[in-house]
Amino acid sequence: MTPFAIAGVQMYVNALQSNVDGMIQRLDILMARFPWTQMVLFSELAPYGPLDRFALPQDNETLEKFQQAARKHRVWLIPGSMFLKNSEDGRVYNTAVVINPEGEIIRRYSKMFPFRPYEAGIAAGTEFCVFDVPEVGRFGLSICYDIWFPETTRQLTSQGVEVLLNPVLTGTTDRDAELAIARATAAQFQCYVVAVNGLGAGGVGKSCVVDPTSMVLHQSAGQEDMFPIEIDLSMVRRQRETGMKGLGQVLKSFRDRSTDFSVYDRNSGTDAYLKTLGPLEIPHQGTRAGLHVDVPSQLIPEAPTFKGQEATLPFSSAPESIGTEPMPNPSAGTANPPTDAPTTAAPPAAMPNPPVKPGIFTDTADSSSG
Repeated sequence: MTPFAIAGVQMYVNALQSNVDGMIQRLDILMARFPWTQMVLFSELAPYGPLDRFALPQDNETLEKFQQAARKHRVWLIPGSMFLKNSEDGRVYNTAVVINPEGEIIRRYSKMFPFRPYEAGIAAGTEFCVFDVPEVGRFGLSICYDIWFPETTRQLTSQGVEVLLNPVLTGTTDRDAELAIARATAAQFQCYVVAVNGLGAGGVGKSCVVDPTSMVLHQSAGQEDMFPIEIDLSMVRRQRETGMKGLGQVLKSFRDRSTDFSVYDRNSGTDAYLKTLGPLEIPHQGTRAGLHVDVPSQLIPEAPTFKGQEATLPFSSAPESIGTEPMPNPSAGTANPPTDAPTTAAPPAAMPNPPVKPGIFTDTADSSSG
């Protein structure tokens, strides 16, 4: 058994004033109540809230306060994240730091997937965050929306990460979807997931800890919460060798795959469909984006008269009069076929209707937006 105690702090976050002193006070209370805690994780943007106008230099007094607090309590500390301005290029990044029990900043991680288009003006990081806790195991850090992209966790776990730390700021209606993603991530990548959300300007709560079998070890509600959970990293190693509950060995199956994925080659053309989607922008009132798809007419066969009858024309010879979308079945929902329909059924050996695939694009610049 390789036990390790991680505590999440789900706290109220103020958007217009510093939350740093409140974070340190809660850390003091946590360590007084649960002195066996070895690592503490706060939510995304907890120190100063979600407004980038409070961005700080990369090195600042706030980080020094957190370093002193980690040293005082002899804990690993990830104090959420902050907007930090890069001194070289002037860009603002959503950045988290990892502080060891000696009070040293050993890693900095900038969010790879800012929540665009809503987080406009925030630069995306390009470096992954992996670090070892001596004699315990390997940890990785992602921030909020990063977890929606399994490629980020794939990269981390392929480097041996056993615990994914995920500070979150979600104050929107998709938090339940994130809880499902947290469970799926734990099962897909055979790791622990510790996702800590904030309250108030910091989110709607519902922080969670999930084990490698996708079991939820703890889920907070909508109030302040401190939740130390002792995890067992030997469970991760056992499961990665023998499979979840003795079943799927997904990391080894991925390692031994017989195919590569051309979608990750930006020049392969495999992702041509993605280029037909509209721009990455905030929806406006009354938008009709995505409610219809313009499909070249030559891709659509004549609509069959009723289910079971073959189409009269192949895909390649559809007349120009056919519209851009297949016509609805005229007999759908009726007890009897129309009078002009054939009265005899197709022979049993007849081939079924060729499938209509209006979502396939070939050599077209048409967009599916609006």
